[in-house]
Amino acid sequence: MGVVHRDLKPENLLLASKSKGAAVKLADFGLAIEVQGDQQAWFGFAGTPGYLSPEVLRKDPYGKPVDMWACGVILYILLVGYPPFWDEDQHRLYQQIKAGAYDFPSPEWDTVTPEAKDLINKMLTINPAKRITASEALKHPWICQRSTVASMMHRQETVDCLKKFNARRKLKGAILTTMLATRNFSAAKSLLKKPDGVKKRKSSSSVQMMINNKANVVTSPKENIPTPALEPQTTVIHNPDGNKESTESSNTTIEDEDVKARKQEIIKVTEQLIEAINNGDFEAYTKICDPGLTAFEPEALGNLVEGMDFHRFYFENALSKSNKPIHTIILNPHVHLVGDDAACIAYIRLTQYMDGSGMPKTMQSEETRVWHRRDGKWQNVHFHRSGSPTVPIKPSCIPNGKENFSGSTSLWQNI
Repeated sequence: MGVVHRDLKPENLLLASKSKGAAVKLADFGLAIEVQGDQQAWFGFAGTPGYLSPEVLRKDPYGKPVDMWACGVILYILLVGYPPFWDEDQHRLYQQIKAGAYDFPSPEWDTVTPEAKDLINKMLTINPAKRITASEALKHPWICQRSTVASMMHRQETVDCLKKFNARRKLKGAILTTMLATRNFSAAKSLLKKPDGVKKRKSSSSVQMMINNKANVVTSPKENIPTPALEPQTTVIHNPDGNKESTESSNTTIEDEDVKARKQEIIKVTEQLIEAINNGDFEAYTKICDPGLTAFEPEALGNLVEGMDFHRFYFENALSKSNKPIHTIILNPHVHLVGDDAACIAYIRLTQYMDGSGMPKTMQSEETRVWHRRDGKWQNVHFHRSGSPTVPIKPSCIPNGKENFSGSTSLWQNI
């Protein structure tokens, strides 16, 4: 039986005491998993962005080698005071990691021994099967022959960088704690009646200005380009069962790329469903919807409609006879993921069309759709719509070309 920590980073490395030669201990085993020997499997998306291994980002089966990758990142940081992979944009950061795009820039790395660089290279090997193991790393010359191989040079610049990192980490933690306390105070205060003449506090804006100030960065060895001051990053967890949690030292939230991709998938399938409606394609519509689809909509007069017959009527008698273009826009889509196989999307739907007199019209409705994935395919199982009907029916489609009681052309909604 073996253990994979899955969240190795400087913040989780502790010294047993302040004495020289004190033992190094690992902390925070909240993401740790047990594996059988060299077992490789998909245990879920978990870890801290800058320390994630390529195989985790690719969502490949993984095991003990992910910890060796993280150790390589940590060793790199301990030697020069800044990380091998960094970008403000998380997607680009992940691309760097998957490509193994790091180097040893001057002048910091000029004084680092070739053996140290070799160990880092072996730890940061993209292919986990070729990555150095823990037992092999302990036999590496830089480790087992450190008295003759490792440099005895005092690396003051690295110490300075690490001190700035630690100071910045504590400052940011204090700022975020202040923001959280201020927010909680304001929330509690809003529940009570505010006395007249009480002035608003200005602490929140001051804190915000401090967070937005990006001047406090460590000078980069790469042509003095600003690099991150090694702020503690959020631990992102995407469990196999679909529950997404996060444990973090900075009270921030980072949404992993997998979540973003899944949300885009829901938006895309929603657009496909609306396109089927606009085209009057009932066959395509039924492939996207569950046969037992339930719905609340104005046309149902407050009743819960179940099944496809109610919607079939509008496809066969209205949409299929509409020969003028219909254009739909989805505004402000908000997607909530409910595990791996369920999601809910809420959005504003604008429908543009030409009325019977050839004049362009726009209708608006607010919609919420619940999606469920079965056999790898998303299906709409419920929707709720308020506002005006959004699919127009031209006078030519209405018996005798009559209009509704309000004097405007009747508009029907089939979904």
